Amino acid sequence: MIVLFDMFGVIARDQSRAVMDAMSTDPAFWEAYWAHRPAYDRGDVTAAEYWRRVGHPPLVEQDVASWAEVDDEMVALLGSLHAAGRRIALLSNIPEDHARNFEHTYPWLDLFELRAFSCRIGHAKPSPEAFEWCRDRLGGGEILFVDDRLENVRAAERAGMRGHHFTGIDGLRAVL
Repeated sequence: MIVLFDMFGVIARDQSRAVMDAMSTDPAFWEAYWAHRPAYDRGDVTAAEYWRRVGHPPLVEQDVASWAEVDDEMVALLGSLHAAGRRIALLSNIPEDHARNFEHTYPWLDLFELRAFSCRIGHAKPSPEAFEWCRDRLGGGEILFVDDRLENVRAAERAGMRGHHFTGIDGLRAVL
């Protein structure tokens, strides 16, 4: 069985509240930030265009920093799975600036036989095309998709994968 992981909320921690507050405490900013995020994550728009749509000067470095903290225990689990010969892959909704930062910062990304970054595949979860893209590149077979967002888990199941709603590493270990 191939284990297909989500990044944020599973391997990387959720967005840092402290960095978010440093970016803005204005609810209108965050409404625009999230409203325009899907196009940015899919790579449909550049960082400059995304921030123009948000209506704010670019905060690329702060935005990247707000998502950059990883869970070392999860990274160790990835290493253990890889060392045991388990096939592991990654499917993440992530803009190009973030993807490049992760690739330059975290060598453990090389453990994944497939890195499906939404900005590079043109599809983002929960779109069925994101899961189909991964399944096709992984050669089919049984795939367990692990994500902290239930809507994404359900979408993976509709695409023919097994799903695990990640709420912590202990629950994941029990499934694995």
